[in-house]
Amino acid sequence: MLVQFYKSIERMLEPIEPSERIAEVLFGLIMVLALTGSLRVATAGRDDVRTMLLGALGCNLAWGIVDAALYAMGLMAEKSRRLTVFRAVRIATDSQRAQRLIADALPPVVASILQPAELDSMYQRLRQLPEPPERVHHLGTHDWLAAFKVFLLVFLTTFPLAIPFILMSNAAWALRVSNAVAIGMLFGLGYAYGRCTRHNPWSRGIAMVILGIALVALTKAFGG
Repeated sequence: MLVQFYKSIERMLEPIEPSERIAEVLFGLIMVLALTGSLRVATAGRDDVRTMLLGALGCNLAWGIVDAALYAMGLMAEKSRRLTVFRAVRIATDSQRAQRLIADALPPVVASILQPAELDSMYQRLRQLPEPPERVHHLGTHDWLAAFKVFLLVFLTTFPLAIPFILMSNAAWALRVSNAVAIGMLFGLGYAYGRCTRHNPWSRGIAMVILGIALVALTKAFGG
């Protein structure tokens, strides 16, 4: 059941790379922790907690929109780069230059095993394709959906840390529970990052907790 749930989440978050997902959730966590950590629990009343929660929601709402826009811009830039390479290959009159362009566009490991004849075959087939457009005019529905998922990753990160303040009347205990949830999420992010990079997930989980605490401290120190 848990494996199926994990796989469904994976499918839902495609095509965002796992490392990008981790970075977006980490960013959202840092923003919320900086705000919850600023709450003076000794004297905080319900109005103070409400103000903090609205601030956290508003902050991650705004940054979720910004991150989604930046992600969409990155997609546009990447599509434009690929189109530029394609057009450069098509108009190349020198076969060797075309082969270098193709090899540079491929992953280094893949390019290293291709023979000149294979690269030249790819060059000839690319020249037979229809004339490409001069520029990328717009993103597709799939791209905009991916950008919306980036927004959700940042914005929804607010809620696990905010729920204790909603359910608990004691601000001090709510902060403790919220911080415990944050530490668990940070460890989970580090564990997932370790699996992505084929490093020890447990050590990466602990390192992510330390990194998260350090980033929150820096954010608060610089007035974030």
